[in-house]
Amino acid sequence: MKGFVNKNSCIGCGICVSLCPEVFIMDNDGKAEAIDSEIQGRFVEDAKDAETGCPVGAITIE
Repeated sequence: MKGFVNKNSCIGCGICVSLCPEVFIMDNDGKAEAIDSEIQGRFVEDAKDAETGCPVGAITIE
């Protein structure tokens, strides 16, 4: 599984980073971005929580 952030929708609230800092970081523009590798098994649930917790639906876990 991998995480994806729609930069056009992201408002930079940081919820994803607070819920799953192992997968999401904030970029220099103040928007979230996902690491470019497979999500380790122990972080999948936190990544999914970030997906459902995003107030603008900018996160996808596939």
